Amino acid sequence: MSEPSSPPAAADTPLVLVSGSGRSGTSSLAGTLKRLGLHVPQPEVEASETNPRGFYEPQWVIDFHKRHLRQLALHNIDSRPAAVGLVAELVATGEAYTELRDWLEGQLDPEQLVIKDPHAFWFAEVWDEVCTELGADLRWLTALRHPAEVVGSRDIAYLSSQPDELRLVKETSNVAGWVHAALLTERAGRGRKRSFVRYPDLLADWRAALAPVQRQLDLSFNTDLASTDHHPVDDFLEPSMRKSQLTWDDVRTPDWLQGMAEEVWTLLGRLVTEPSDEQVQDRLDEIHADYSARYADAVALVYDHTKAESTLAARQARDAQRATMQQLRLDLAEARNALRDAEALPSPAGSLPRRVVRRLRRR
Repeated sequence: MSEPSSPPAAADTPLVLVSGSGRSGTSSLAGTLKRLGLHVPQPEVEASETNPRGFYEPQWVIDFHKRHLRQLALHNIDSRPAAVGLVAELVATGEAYTELRDWLEGQLDPEQLVIKDPHAFWFAEVWDEVCTELGADLRWLTALRHPAEVVGSRDIAYLSSQPDELRLVKETSNVAGWVHAALLTERAGRGRKRSFVRYPDLLADWRAALAPVQRQLDLSFNTDLASTDHHPVDDFLEPSMRKSQLTWDDVRTPDWLQGMAEEVWTLLGRLVTEPSDEQVQDRLDEIHADYSARYADAVALVYDHTKAESTLAARQARDAQRATMQQLRLDLAEARNALRDAEALPSPAGSLPRRVVRRLRRR
């Protein structure tokens, strides 16, 4: 008699991780996938003035990434090449791995998951290891938006009330951060199923934009993308969501950085049709090395400036501490004088009771 056959192994749960630079259309992309039948782990981050249509981000994931980045004094599009090493040191402790595993193992019941967080690329190694262990099929999805538009969108959302001098500095920093985040996000998805979507294409014709995504990521949607029947996504996406349509003429940044960002944007656009184009990947690696070298040169160039600023900040902190201590001494002396004056005053019932005086002195 033949041995009874074992039941077939359950297929890995598809987990689409939407990551990349903030203000690139990641929320629109995740919100669209949710309406197409993918599940967003609950609870979600609530909508805000900067994103009134919603973020479609699991609150736990956002808190997880932000807490660890805050430990390292990093932010989403941190332009520093050294930031990669800082994250690697934190990951090596195993703490982030344990936290993500404990949370994610309770989220894999739905047939398909979409988890969006623009910070996720920093922790690509953690996501990769945890998904492999838990039987989740990690697939990367990146929204592409021109860097001039991203910088303009960040200005509108976060810097509209700031002085021009700060906005000038932040525009250069944000373009550099966009380049760095784009390069790291592209590298994070290598070796996995992945797909890229241009944000303007998504808003103009979401069915056409998502057809290659469905094929490249092997996803099931609740509608036939070839159909023109009305779908909830039609009510969600509209061209007016693209508020920033700036060009390089509207952004003040060094020519070399502008040229680098433009080339990265063009190369990533080629990955829309062929996500694993080796020539594109090789050129992006060359640009990454060039970016790191130029950043090191820039840091060396402004060494005197940053050293002076650091020294001045430390001096101001010490001066503020001394002023606080001096004020405390004055307040204490004033309180002691007030106590002596109170002791000298006649009391209707004679002198103050000794126990009251002792209590006042202790204070």
